[in-house]
Amino acid sequence: MNPHAAGGHDEPAAATQTLPLDDPAAQALALALLADEQIVVAPTDTVYGVMCRYDSPAAIARLYVAKDRPPQKAIPVLIGDPAQLGALVQMPLPPAARALIDALWPGALTLVLAAQPHLPAILTAGQPTVAVRMPDHAGLRALIRRSGPLAATSANRSGGPDTRSVAEALAQLAGRVPLILADPAPPPGAPPATQPSTIVDLSDPAQPRLLRAGALAGAVRAALAQVGLRLDTPTHVDRR
Repeated sequence: MNPHAAGGHDEPAAATQTLPLDDPAAQALALALLADEQIVVAPTDTVYGVMCRYDSPAAIARLYVAKDRPPQKAIPVLIGDPAQLGALVQMPLPPAARALIDALWPGALTLVLAAQPHLPAILTAGQPTVAVRMPDHAGLRALIRRSGPLAATSANRSGGPDTRSVAEALAQLAGRVPLILADPAPPPGAPPATQPSTIVDLSDPAQPRLLRAGALAGAVRAALAQVGLRLDTPTHVDRR
């Protein structure tokens, strides 16, 4: 499916609304938009993300267009609870995945796992795997438990800087998304996330492979060691 078939980059768009994530009316609007195969922006535990239904090719196409994202790049999926994994990945989970989930979810850890065969090709870029994460953000997880898993990627134009505030998200996506959910004020002294999520490829369950170091590479090694596995770290791994 061509992500740009639904309209060109210069197609006029309605104004972008900004509402607080913890407002019940904002949550209801977000859920209605998602059910209508639209896209929304919301905060995560790392950066703001642009999100849509994982099972809607039309919604995912809108996400690609909003970001000017190359269609050959797969989109990760966020879940609100491990019970949602069964809709996305082949079960049962391998021991490596279970060890990492038990130790490090919710958190900044993305797992690449064997995908359910029914997932849209536009989500997986035609690959037999899907990247899944459960964010350490209670408000977002609560929303996802109601909406179902959400395809999500950083709320920026492709190649642009990551966004950590509503103002930064608006600077890149105003008029391209109908709704931005604003993060409630963080607790006093809460440090901002400065690194993206750690990504571990478990497509070969016997040989976990590090794709991006992020903040949790050391914790991943420790958790895998508990089940007798070693983390393969290629020399070209993304060290962010």
